[in-house]
Amino acid sequence: MAEQKAFQDYYPEEVAHCYGCGRLNPHGHQIKSYWEGDEAVAHFKPEPYHTAVPGYVYGGLIASLIDCHSTGTAAAAAYRAEGREMDTEPILRFLTASLKVDYLKPTPNGGTLTLRARATEVKGRKVVVESSLYAGDLECARGYVVCVQVPEEFMLELLRKAA
Repeated sequence: MAEQKAFQDYYPEEVAHCYGCGRLNPHGHQIKSYWEGDEAVAHFKPEPYHTAVPGYVYGGLIASLIDCHSTGTAAAAAYRAEGREMDTEPILRFLTASLKVDYLKPTPNGGTLTLRARATEVKGRKVVVESSLYAGDLECARGYVVCVQVPEEFMLELLRKAA
């Protein structure tokens, strides 16, 4: 059986530089999201320098992880809704229109964090994603992200500029 590709592995090189999820950004988080049934899952191991106060993860990192995991989930959900694979055209990519993060508990640093997300609405160019971030079994944060599809003309312009 072939190894499953992450949602972010389908992003064309011209748009694979995001600090949170771009596989071509060697300094970024490079998160990878995958389907597990109807839920998208990603894992991330924070480094000691991702500190807010000793022993706990910086909240901005948590928001960044929820943001990028959610936009990747939005793209995958939009392809699913159209009954298409993620390597088909036209290319569907999403940006964050609104990001709300509720911090439920301090997030301990030192282990792998798990992100779980569901697309709760797929309508036209908008996908709403609800995410949770866990440290082990402890839910530490919840995100509500409204994602909007990048207009096809803008995607084509990016691809042309990179050529």
